[in-house]
Amino acid sequence: MTMPWPVEPMMAATGDLPGDGERWGLELKWDGVRVLAHVGSGGVRACGRRGGDVAGRYPELSGLADLLPHNDVVLDGEIVAFDQGRPSFERLQRRMHVTRPDPRLIREVPVRYVAFDVLFLGGRPLYDLPYADRRALLAELDVAGTGPVEVPPYLHGADTDQVKELLDFTQEQHLEGLLAKRLDSPYRPGRRVDFWRKVKNFMTREVVICGWKPGKGRREGGVGSLLLGEYDAKGRLCFVGHVGTGFTDRALDELYGILWPLRRPTSPYDEAVPREYGRDAQWVEPRLVGEVAYGARTRDGRLRHPSWRGLRDDKDPLEVGFEQ
Repeated sequence: MTMPWPVEPMMAATGDLPGDGERWGLELKWDGVRVLAHVGSGGVRACGRRGGDVAGRYPELSGLADLLPHNDVVLDGEIVAFDQGRPSFERLQRRMHVTRPDPRLIREVPVRYVAFDVLFLGGRPLYDLPYADRRALLAELDVAGTGPVEVPPYLHGADTDQVKELLDFTQEQHLEGLLAKRLDSPYRPGRRVDFWRKVKNFMTREVVICGWKPGKGRREGGVGSLLLGEYDAKGRLCFVGHVGTGFTDRALDELYGILWPLRRPTSPYDEAVPREYGRDAQWVEPRLVGEVAYGARTRDGRLRHPSWRGLRDDKDPLEVGFEQ
């Protein structure tokens, strides 16, 4: 059987740790970019969450052909850049938006492919196999720790103390959190399901970039802060606040270059923006998605204390809604 391509990844719902831990497997939540990789006789193909070809962005994936020379296999995983042993989404930003990285950039910001599922193997689709069985098949491929690939272990059959210890570890290491996956769960491409759960140590969300406020002082002549939006249930683009922290100087320079061609004379919001934010704002077409960490939401829907994490070109602006 020929594997359908591209494949849409299955998504996890945000939730709490399950009480019946013996029915679930626990994985670290990798702070990277979702990528599915197809390894076959024609080499390696790779697609992102939206189905676009990303093999050229991450040439490290070509090493999968040597690791799996006799298999027709599709893997699900995450492209991750590490910094002192921890996943760094900030570091990955330098690679995410470069379609053909040069050798120097690849040396400066190497990435690894963290594989956590196998969806097709030897002519056989595995969608209906339980997660625990798919993980066993993935382990049998024996690619862990070789070349550009990692297959991290997962915790299953754990008692309450073991689960708490693992969650405490992610908090101490400033990791994003855990993924809980029911051991008997099938794989449902393109769906967000509650038998996979994201258990986060801090809240993050996607936002639509709608403009910027000019910088002052050290940031004069560039971006001072970004104006953020999301779509409500009626499809209206609504203001949710602004973010002016979490940027490196490099990130601000790159954002200015990306946003400048998207300028427009009027606000893209479908509602009035508070005067203090709209004054002197430079509006842009709402085509870019970013990610922020934040403390809470106010009653009127604004994000409290947001901090910039980076652009997400694997996300569609129209998918950025309050229901995140």
